[in-house]
Amino acid sequence: MSQTRKTLEFGGRKITLVGTAHVSKESIEEVENTIRELKPDCVAIELDEKRAESIKNPDQFRKLDVIKVLKNHEGFLMMANLILASFQRRMGMNVGVKPGDEMLAAIHVADELGVPAVMVDRPIQTTLRRAWAKNSFWGKMKLLASLLSSAFSKEEVDPDEIENLKNSSEMDSMMSELSEYMPVIKKVLIDERDNYLAAGIWGSQGNNVVAVLGAGHLPGVVAHLEKMAAGEENTDVSEISQVPAKGIGGKLAAWIIPAIIVGLIVAGFIYGGSQLGTKMIKEWIFYNSIPAAAFSLLALAHPLTVLVAFVAAPITSLCPFIGVGFVTGIVQAFFQKPKVSDMETLQDDVSSLKGWYKNRILRVFLVFILSSIGSSIGTFVAAGGFISDLV
Repeated sequence: MSQTRKTLEFGGRKITLVGTAHVSKESIEEVENTIRELKPDCVAIELDEKRAESIKNPDQFRKLDVIKVLKNHEGFLMMANLILASFQRRMGMNVGVKPGDEMLAAIHVADELGVPAVMVDRPIQTTLRRAWAKNSFWGKMKLLASLLSSAFSKEEVDPDEIENLKNSSEMDSMMSELSEYMPVIKKVLIDERDNYLAAGIWGSQGNNVVAVLGAGHLPGVVAHLEKMAAGEENTDVSEISQVPAKGIGGKLAAWIIPAIIVGLIVAGFIYGGSQLGTKMIKEWIFYNSIPAAAFSLLALAHPLTVLVAFVAAPITSLCPFIGVGFVTGIVQAFFQKPKVSDMETLQDDVSSLKGWYKNRILRVFLVFILSSIGSSIGTFVAAGGFISDLV
């Protein structure tokens, strides 16, 4: 038996786990052969319903509504999805396999045999939101740096290296490095999903179940399944199925900076009279408007988007509910509407700086990011200037 295929027996029930590398021809063959050989009652697959639909209908992304994405405050999640998908796609190019082909093969063979296929992974949006919410500020910066690094990486992966990803020693080494560099990310992306996947697999119908999942999840899923079988762990995963609500500290934090800024300006009027107070208001507008507009210009935003950045930044910086990037992104998308060609080249363009400027969808996200950075810089510079004015 393959080292990436593990069979667990619990009384009269058998669960066979097939560990895969997500861009591997060998993994596709092993998945197909295992399902045909075992003729299971059910096939459990490491996908959520939304990702399964996108794999089965790869042209679905053409329906992307970038304005709706921004309105739903999913700009970061969308960028993360695009970057991760692009990275996996580049890994598979050398071996002629698209990311998720082994999962698609599992769905097709299950359909062919008349076997129900169930998606047992946690929704990717929930996973990414939890990874962001549970991280510290520096953890968020590390996550962003890692995403950008993978987006622009030109490193080519040898087919043999991809197959080695299914080897336990290679996988253990990678997990160890991830745990040391970003422990929260490892917990959310790996440990929590091991638990979630195991619960989904355990709850799958039938006494003969085949589960198809990434090789990195095998050890953790096996451990959870054994605990569930022994009654040491239940299958309730509701706690890790939701984005943690902000505590009172997190809710207050969104108001702290605006409150400090307003407080400093009020102090200017009290201790320096109308002249100092008015001067501080002008400084606030200047220090917010100029960087936000300049950074929007750096993104080659539409002229009206640059103007909106200039006007909106001083206002949105004092509002915890809306950022300047949200406003500039929507304006940019309105005046330079994405074309069908932008949808078609999206995953290729995300891997190059030139692509981010050429592709109208990615340009919207670039405007969103850079105008936000500009306004944030302006806020802290203005705060420092206010303190100097009062001292």
